[in-house]
Amino acid sequence: MTKSCLLLAVSLFALPVFADEGKAAAPVTKEIQQNDRVRVAEVTFKPGNVSPSAKRPMRVVHTLKGGSLERTFEDGTKEAVQWKTGETKILTEERPYAIKNVGKGDVRLL
Repeated sequence: MTKSCLLLAVSLFALPVFADEGKAAAPVTKEIQQNDRVRVAEVTFKPGNVSPSAKRPMRVVHTLKGGSLERTFEDGTKEAVQWKTGETKILTEERPYAIKNVGKGDVRLL
């Protein structure tokens, strides 16, 4: 009886863990400034974080902490993007895509 109760308790506590296994957490976005023409935000991708697929406007991105991200486009194609600390990029991709941190450390972009 005791073993059965223990097994039931372990099963109940483990269920939420397995239920969320298929969902990746979204990156954390901290808004710095915004007006009617521009938005400045710091985005932190922890390993495994995935942003939702979206069309993004042209933007300038500065890397606070580099790492490996992967873009996944709506047609299923993937593109690896390396970010080096201190690097600044102008991004003009118009197709909607999701972003995933495929590296081992945090990636912080401004």
